Amino acid sequence: MANTKQTEQTTEITNAEPQNQLAMSEKFTNKVLKEFGGNVSGAMQVTEYQRTLIQGYFIAIDRALKAAEDERNRKNASNNDHKWDNELPINWNTVNLNDLALDLVHYARMGLDMMQDNMLFPIPYKNNKRNWYDVNLMEGYNGIRYIAEKYAVEVPTAVTIEVVYSTDKFHPIKKGKENRVENYEFEITNAFDRGTIVGGFAYLEFSDPTRNELIIMSMRDIEKRKPLYASANFWGGKKKEKVDGKWQEVEVDGWLDEMVRKTIIREAYSAKHLPRDPKKIDDAYQYMKIKEARYAELEAQAEIEMHANTILLGSEQTQPTLPSPAVIDEETGEVIDQLSAEAATAEQPNPGSPTF
Repeated sequence: MANTKQTEQTTEITNAEPQNQLAMSEKFTNKVLKEFGGNVSGAMQVTEYQRTLIQGYFIAIDRALKAAEDERNRKNASNNDHKWDNELPINWNTVNLNDLALDLVHYARMGLDMMQDNMLFPIPYKNNKRNWYDVNLMEGYNGIRYIAEKYAVEVPTAVTIEVVYSTDKFHPIKKGKENRVENYEFEITNAFDRGTIVGGFAYLEFSDPTRNELIIMSMRDIEKRKPLYASANFWGGKKKEKVDGKWQEVEVDGWLDEMVRKTIIREAYSAKHLPRDPKKIDDAYQYMKIKEARYAELEAQAEIEMHANTILLGSEQTQPTLPSPAVIDEETGEVIDQLSAEAATAEQPNPGSPTF
């Protein structure tokens, strides 16, 4: 069972109608700040802008929980053997609010806005040991860029990201004794039929052109960074689907272009290419790096649990401990735009919001 304190905090449940979301988000913000204050020493001061960010976090997380609950019900209904059902509802009553409060305050202090496109996304994971859901926060590509530029020693004046296809012409111009500025030549020869993806590149430009950097990634380089839990829905390939009531292996296109692009973005804005300024590093940034490591652990554990039971990903018996594909983009932890729009606008049953 979830711990008693957590249950008591969210026992009284109401259905939060859209017109009440602002009031609910304000109560949520007060609850988060109270929980944060109870877990750290010293008084905690937040700005009005940071309070606004936390209110937005409530709205976004509430939507993510509803989408994940809808996906839990769908998976349970499709299981031929219901011993694999996930019986724990996904709602505010079953969320680890203590840890979530710590996360939200740190991310608000960094200035990440969950209501902005592709900046920060909530990802619910089932914690089998505690029988609750941990809500992890992952940056989208705009969040990755924001953090890199905020903490970088030097912010680039421009960053170009391109996916290269087999019909494109790409010629790198590397820095050498006769060429002081690294550069490239790139031409799309057939815009409407570019062939297959062969890799991509990023070009970082600085006020001093001699510092410009060209980052080249082949598909082999990109595949190395492909997450363990990589759904064919996103990366393309073969997956299990029900066809005429029977599970069959089908080929899906996925969103490979987007996955490749986001992998290049993550590489380009990493500390390897944009070193962080030690004078700018604060406790919020250090906390975020620890949480990223924890997120990687959860992904690995989900992969181990799945293969330990020799169950095919996407089959009716897939372990429910895996993150819900309704809310996750496996490369960046964000919601694919199409799915995000569906989750935000679909009329879904409200799993309940707490009266904080």
